Formats: sequence, structure tokens, C-alpha cells
Amino acid sequence: MVELDHQFSTGKSTDYNWEAILDLERLIPCVEGGSVLERTADDSVRAEIKVKMGAMSLKFKGTVEVAERDEDAHRVVLRVKSREEGGQGHANADVTLTLGDGGGTVHTAAQITGKAASMGEGVMVSVLDALIRDFTEKLSAI
Repeated sequence: MVELDHQFSTGKSTDYNWEAILDLERLIPCVEGGSVLERTADDSVRAEIKVKMGAMSLKFKGTVEVAERDEDAHRVVLRVKSREEGGQGHANADVTLTLGDGGGTVHTAAQITGKAASMGEGVMVSVLDALIRDFTEKLSAI
């Protein structure tokens, strides 16, 4: 299990940020290599992400769903479940976003197996950390 914490700022109101993070079709493309394949329900989508790890490029396909939502605390948990295309690995994560005026925090708890995990924890953490940092920067644009 890899756990990472990040802060972000958007310069926008909590209500605006709340609407944006609940719109998975706007949110998922903020992740480098991430795209929505189809909406499967109000709070879930099928998605994919292409990740570069060193010399390897991996593609994961799966689901992203709003697993928990606390409107009073402006806190949402997104559950990501994905499998490595053409491989045996998976990348699953609970991503908790907590909002305040002008930004918020992201807590990521990820479980990764297969080729991505074989690169070593240092590489895996470095790639995941860079993906989340890039994601938090793009949040200000949505």
C-alpha cells in the first residue's frame, strides 16, 4: 500500500470546487493520460489511464466511482479499480478529496501489482507522486 498526501489551490469557491470534483467526466482528464470511456451510472464511469514508468508504458482500464460523499464536510472518496491491459497487474486506489475555500487536500491510498510494482517501490511512488502533483495543478483549470 502506498499512501500520499497533497494540497492544492484553485482560487475558486468551495461550492464551485465541489461541483467540479463530482463531475467525473471533467475530473478524470485532469490526470495525465486519463480519459473517460463511458458513464456507467450517475456516480461512476469506465476509464483508462496510460502511465509511463521509466522505459515502460502501461495502460490500465477500470472504473472510477464516488464511493463516499459528505457534503457538509466537502469530502469525497473516489474508488479506482483497474487492471493492466495485457498483463496480470492492477492499480486500485481510494482517493479522498477534502475541500475548503480556494483549494483542498488529496489523500491517495493505492495498491499496485504487476509490471508497475516490479519497477520497485521508489519508482512507483515517484511516478504516482508526479501524477498526483500534476493532477492538483490541473484542478485549478476546471
